[in-house]
Amino acid sequence: MGMMFLAGIDPGPLALWASMFAGGDPAAQISMVEGALKSGRGGYWRGEIGKWIGRLVPVEILVPESAQRWRPLVRDAFQFLFERLSDRRLATKVVQQFELSADTAPEQRLLRLVNKMPGLQKVGQVLARNRRLAPKLRRALSELENGMSDVTLEEIRRLIEERLGKRLTAYAVELEPAILSEASVSAVIRFTWNHPGREREQGVFKVLKPYVPECFGEDMTLLQDLGEFLTSPERGYGFAIHDVKDMLAEVLLLLAHELDFRREQATLLQAVKMYRASIGIRVPRLIEPLCTDDITAMSAEAGVKVTEAFPRSPIRRARVAEQLIEALVAVPFFSREEESIFHADPHAGNLLYDESNRELVILDWALAEKLSLESRRQLVLLSVMMTLRNADGVRQAIRDLALSADRRNHAHLGVIERCVERFFEQLPADASPGTLEAMRLLDRIALEGVQFPPPLFLFRKIVLTLDGVLYDVAGPGVRIDEVIAREFLTRCAASLGIFHAPLQWKDFAAIEWTALLNPLQLAKLVF
Repeated sequence: MGMMFLAGIDPGPLALWASMFAGGDPAAQISMVEGALKSGRGGYWRGEIGKWIGRLVPVEILVPESAQRWRPLVRDAFQFLFERLSDRRLATKVVQQFELSADTAPEQRLLRLVNKMPGLQKVGQVLARNRRLAPKLRRALSELENGMSDVTLEEIRRLIEERLGKRLTAYAVELEPAILSEASVSAVIRFTWNHPGREREQGVFKVLKPYVPECFGEDMTLLQDLGEFLTSPERGYGFAIHDVKDMLAEVLLLLAHELDFRREQATLLQAVKMYRASIGIRVPRLIEPLCTDDITAMSAEAGVKVTEAFPRSPIRRARVAEQLIEALVAVPFFSREEESIFHADPHAGNLLYDESNRELVILDWALAEKLSLESRRQLVLLSVMMTLRNADGVRQAIRDLALSADRRNHAHLGVIERCVERFFEQLPADASPGTLEAMRLLDRIALEGVQFPPPLFLFRKIVLTLDGVLYDVAGPGVRIDEVIAREFLTRCAASLGIFHAPLQWKDFAAIEWTALLNPLQLAKLVF
């Protein structure tokens, strides 16, 4: 077996298993390891497995030198999770690692370790968006967006047949003979079907993987326990408490929403309605007769991953970046609806680009959030005032956001005052702050104990995730705030000033006065 010659890695006491595994049946091997974990020495074996995994996937590979203070935390997290995994799942992980060849890269071993672990897969997806990680690791983790392979075609076909039954015959559904793609909790397979009275159409089934409901509960518990473990005072990781809490909160929310297929189906219908008048943006059309609680049927959409569109044309890639901002921020921002829906998981795996039609295709609406008209108004004012370097305007917008969440934030208004004052004191004279800096300032203020509306937490994540995608598409040349401002002014001009949501007439006076005081920043905002 590959584990017998693992490039100088000493498996220690696990060498006994390595010798016993040679030429054996994987199912029998898993049962043997499971038996050892259930025995009186189970605790000992779990400890040895945790250390062994640390040697297979060295923390030095996962965390770059520039962030070396995080290495003990990551090492402890891995050991904590795998030492507490259920007997059968942990035994399967051990045998799978023994089966890999000796020259398997640590990054690939990591992907194998998180196989059929939707919780850890989602952690990997979130981390893959962090530009501070080593590029080699980011590339490996990016496979978790759409490069997973832990379910078979037969399993997916069986589930579709069980759930849809006679509807498959009624709509003449024919499945393609291969899985199109996989994500952490679902698999996608193409099909064709006949709607009565129409021509044959192409569609895709998004199917909840059969093992996910069984593993979901354990993964949720593990991640919650991990959060308590890493943020406890005795661990000494105070520098990381905010980042760890935010990441785990996002992961748990992602997992909960991704299992709610009915919620996503309803959201998809809302998204189609929101973008119906937008040129260059489209979302899949729901095929309602073929949907169930764990299957979503929708139109098949063509395109390449947005980060791969027009690889030899910087001009076109810049336009793609602008379309991303229009679709994911500007359109929902400037909706006249009382509540507007935002795609809350805009990583590159959820974004296709149809090069022939110059259209952005937004997939996977499992995680979406709604922002009220008033919250959007304050966010627009915050972004504009930040761009105009108006400290008073920034301070007032943040106060209004905080007080709309909890009137008890009156006690923290001094915190907002100090944080805004410190931000502008430290801002270089030649800097051009905008939406991204506004979100980071909100993060800083939240660290001081100020509460903001829950949807605002996800909006901050949307902006930060989108910033990473924009950088991969067009580098630093396309700014979120500039595109938003241009979109707003275009809409106002086209409607002769009648359309100005979410701003109110009184807001224009404040913006105009600020602009008169700082015309150079207004020029940057508009042009």
